[in-house]
Amino acid sequence: MSIEKTYDEKDMVDTSVSPVQDYSLKHDDANVYVDPYTQFEKEDKGFFRNFADSFKPLDLGEIDPNLSGVERANLIAARSPLKRSLKSRHLQMIAIGGSIGAGLFVGSGSALATGGPAAVVIAWILTGIMMYCTVQALGELCIAFPVAGSFVQYNTRFISGAWGFCMAWNYALQWLVVLPMELVTASITIDYWNSEINSAAWVTLFYALVVCINLFGVKGYGEAEFIFALLKVLAIIGYIILGIVINCGGGPKGGYIGGAYWQEPGAFAAGFKGVCAVFVTSAFSFAGTELCGLAAAETENPRKSLPSATKQVFWRIALFYIISLTLVGLNVPYNDERLLGNSGAAASPFVISIQNAGIRGLPSVMNAVILIAVCSVANSSVYGSSRTIASLADQGFAPRICGYIDREGRPLVGVGISLFIGLLCYLAASAHHDDVFNWMLALSGLSSIFTWGSICACHLRFRRALQVQGRGTDELSFTSQCGVIGSCFGVLLNCLILMAQFWVALFPIGKPANPTSFFQVFLCVPILIIWYFFWVFYNKDYKFFLRSKDIDIDTGRREVDLELLKQEIAEEKAFLKSKPFYYRLYKFWC
Repeated sequence: MSIEKTYDEKDMVDTSVSPVQDYSLKHDDANVYVDPYTQFEKEDKGFFRNFADSFKPLDLGEIDPNLSGVERANLIAARSPLKRSLKSRHLQMIAIGGSIGAGLFVGSGSALATGGPAAVVIAWILTGIMMYCTVQALGELCIAFPVAGSFVQYNTRFISGAWGFCMAWNYALQWLVVLPMELVTASITIDYWNSEINSAAWVTLFYALVVCINLFGVKGYGEAEFIFALLKVLAIIGYIILGIVINCGGGPKGGYIGGAYWQEPGAFAAGFKGVCAVFVTSAFSFAGTELCGLAAAETENPRKSLPSATKQVFWRIALFYIISLTLVGLNVPYNDERLLGNSGAAASPFVISIQNAGIRGLPSVMNAVILIAVCSVANSSVYGSSRTIASLADQGFAPRICGYIDREGRPLVGVGISLFIGLLCYLAASAHHDDVFNWMLALSGLSSIFTWGSICACHLRFRRALQVQGRGTDELSFTSQCGVIGSCFGVLLNCLILMAQFWVALFPIGKPANPTSFFQVFLCVPILIIWYFFWVFYNKDYKFFLRSKDIDIDTGRREVDLELLKQEIAEEKAFLKSKPFYYRLYKFWC
């Protein structure tokens, strides 16, 4: 029985109708149509009345009060009325370029100065491999369980309620903090052209842009991210071509550079410790890669679009991170004073390399790309935090009102909380905004590491539950290309990164050890420990983890006719096997 059948039958029509078709299914009453996403009947009352009614809640139906906390959370997540209006092009562009932002364009400058070009390449390659394994694991889980809240809900399902509480709040706080920081970064980026106008004016403009985009719900987010990501992808491809030309001496001021900067001042700025210090910046630059999994619950056909989107992450890592940063390390010496002596675009190694080549006009173009990237991440932060807050309420980790989702699939309370926290962006006009935002960054600095490690752990627990309960991967429409080994590698590398950050935080490079520098890197860890034990004692939930035989691997599954699914998968494999080698190779990577 399909998920939609859990609703009250008298309020619904035949759920066999595809949710992707337009409002074409009409009744005898010309003013009544069927919402293609929720399958509920609606009355057309005119534009303004429909707009006002769209903010009303959608009833999720009766829920058995005898269900356990985990079972209740799984059922609510499966029934969520989030709209499935994201198309394949949206999801693929979100996967390819959705989270490319200041971490790559600006943060790579401080990483280059701290570790040197070789350290940057090593850190980004290792983090990139780990991210590919993580996204593959996430793709398998999201296609099997395309439920609201996505991977933050998987921690409760596959590990434990206490760990799910920690990770859900960890992820929500990460995105809540990102919004004001990105808006301030956007105002700083504008200073590259004009520093006379008060920062609060620019912050207001960008804040209004984010509000307008999110009023249109997931459709507005998808279209905005499609445009933003497309511009970022084109800009990075353009820079790769330009970087090769600059390295070969094609700039107005340039001679042949080659690998000169790897010889003098050198490939490493601080040896092995410098490599460890760079990991936190590389992790920050990859933050948001998992958003394609969060969007799975709002995708028309995740089984078809999500596998392709997860594969696109490989190309993003290889082309947009590794190649571009290798060229940056070849074209900019790590001892360039501008890397640490400036803020915003002025500290971007991408801009500095163009300036060093004597090319006029293009630095402003690259600055505009950085501005677009910052606005994109700010927009994504509202999307990520609002959906996570709604999932928190579904799991009983936040007040029930936080799970309010209107008839257009907008988690209004979550969006409102995110935008309210975003008002902290006006601290950009304060003389002490640097201190405030350093501590805000400390709250979410290592959040992504825990999120990614937990995704891999959930995948391992899911596979173990299948094995213990006598089930197999043949009932999955998509399996991770990296398999269990990839998830083991993901967990291991995330643990090693945490250990490296502990060492660097305790003994910073070139500075004496002090509590301030330590907690500005590691503040996230003690907060997680407090959250964990708070939930354990408050809820009297002393289970460290769920036993494999007790894990729920059925609630929320989109495909319930396992025999039909297995037949479809076998037919798809047979079709692929009949194709030429080059086609199979293309489908493997794309």
